[in-house]
Amino acid sequence: MLILILPFCFSSFCAVLNCCEGDILVLLDSSGSVANYEFSRLLLFVTELLGPFSLGRGHVRVALLQVGTEPHLEFSLDVHSSQESLQKALRSVVQLQGDTNTEAALRVTRRLLTKTEDSVPKILLWLTDGVQPGDVDEPMSELKALGVSVLVVSTVHGNFQVLQRVVTPPLESHLYSVDIDNIDIITEDLREAIIKIIRAERLRVVHLTSHSAVLQWRPVLSADSGYYELWYSSIRKANPEIRRTLSGDSSKVELTNLQPETTYTASLHPETNLGLFNTLSVNFTTLPEGSIQPSMISLSDSGPRQIRVSWGPLQPTRVQRYTVEYGTIPSGRVHTVTLHSQKNSTLLTRLEPNTQYLVTVSALHVDGKERAMSVRACTQEALPALADLQLAPGERQEVEELHVAWKAYQEGLKGYWVTWETENFHSSSSKPPVSTVYLPPTSRSTRLTHPAPNSRVCVSPIYSSGRGDGTCCTAKTHTGRLS
Repeated sequence: MLILILPFCFSSFCAVLNCCEGDILVLLDSSGSVANYEFSRLLLFVTELLGPFSLGRGHVRVALLQVGTEPHLEFSLDVHSSQESLQKALRSVVQLQGDTNTEAALRVTRRLLTKTEDSVPKILLWLTDGVQPGDVDEPMSELKALGVSVLVVSTVHGNFQVLQRVVTPPLESHLYSVDIDNIDIITEDLREAIIKIIRAERLRVVHLTSHSAVLQWRPVLSADSGYYELWYSSIRKANPEIRRTLSGDSSKVELTNLQPETTYTASLHPETNLGLFNTLSVNFTTLPEGSIQPSMISLSDSGPRQIRVSWGPLQPTRVQRYTVEYGTIPSGRVHTVTLHSQKNSTLLTRLEPNTQYLVTVSALHVDGKERAMSVRACTQEALPALADLQLAPGERQEVEELHVAWKAYQEGLKGYWVTWETENFHSSSSKPPVSTVYLPPTSRSTRLTHPAPNSRVCVSPIYSSGRGDGTCCTAKTHTGRLS
C-alpha cells in the first residue's frame, strides 16, 4: 500500500490566493504503466501546484479523475472548499493499476466540465506517462471546442506527437515534458499558466456589434455592499466620456449607441468600504456598419504540418460562403479554401514545420459585400526521426533473442523509447503482448528476448522538445529462428 506524506503549508504559499475563479479537473494516469514512485511524485506535484488557491464556488473548484481500466472519480468539483480538505483527500488517493483507458476517462471528463451552465473558465490538467494514451484526439478536440483549456504534463517517455496535438496553445506554457525526479521545476510556470486562464480580475467583451458591446466581469460586491462606477469613451478626443453607476449585484452591462469601426476604452471600479479593489479596463473596436466579418478566429490542433482554423459566429442566412486564405510570412504562396456558409472550421494541411503563416477568413455576404479577419499562426517544429534501424538475430542459441541497432541525430537527444511484441506464453489472446522500455541517449543498441514471431519493433527518439517519429521494422521468422 502506498502511503503519502503531503505538506499542508508551502512556505511562501501558506497564504492562499484570492485571484481566480474557474474549474480544474485533474486527469491523473493511475494505470499499471505508472510506477508507484512516479504516481506518488505526481500527487505531491498536484498538491504543491494547487496549494495557493482559494477553493470553492466563486473561487477555484478542483476535481480528480483517475485513469485506469475504468475511470474512477476520486472527488468532484463541489466537494472541497478548503485546502485542508483537499490535501486530506489527496493523502488518501490509492493507485488503480490496470490498463490506460484514457478514452473512457475523457467521456467522464466531458460530463463533469460541461454539465453546469457556469461561464467560468474550465481547465483539464492531464498528468500522464504518455504510454499508449489511446485515441484521444477526437474527444480532446471536442472538449476544446466547448471552451475547455487542455494542459498536459508528461514524463519523458510520452507519445509527444499525440500530446502536442491535444494541448491548447500556446505549447510553451501548456505542455511540459519532464523527468519525474525534476517535476518540481515546472510548478511555478504551470501555476502561472493556470492563473492566466482563470484570473478573475478582468473585464471582458462577450458580445460585439456595430453599435453595441456587452461587458462582463466577476462580481466582487453584493447589492448591499457597494456599487460599480463604469466609464467609457472612444479614442476620438472630440467625444465626451460617459459615466454610469451600476448596482453591486451587477456582473454584466450593455453599452449602446456606439459608433461603427470605432475603438473604445472602458473602465470599471468597485466602490465599497469592504476594502480596496483594482480598476478593471478593456479596449475594443466596434464592427463596421452592416458587418458580416467573422468576429472571432481561433487556432487549435496545431502540429508540424497542420493547423485547425475556426471562426464565428455563423451567419448562414446572411453569408453565401467563407473563404480561408493562408500563406507563409512574409511572402509565401497563398492557398485558398472555399467553404459553404454552414461551416465554421477547416483543417489546413501540408504546411511547413516551424513556420509562421498569415491566415485570413473572409465572409461573402448575399448582397455581394465582403469582410475579412486575419490572424498569425505558427506550425510546430518537426522532430527528426531515426537515421537508421536494423534488426539481427541474437548471438545466444539457447534463447530467442533479437539484436536491435539504430542511429539518431544527437542534438537535443534525451533518450529512446523502444516497443516490441513478445511471445504470448500465458494469455489466451491471439494478439501478442507489447513490451516497452526507455533507454538513455548513450544507447545505440539493445537485445530483446523472446520476441513474438514476426515481431514488430519500433524505436522513437526523445528530444528535449518532444518525441520524434518512430521507425519500425518487422523481424522475420524462418523455421523457429529469427532472421
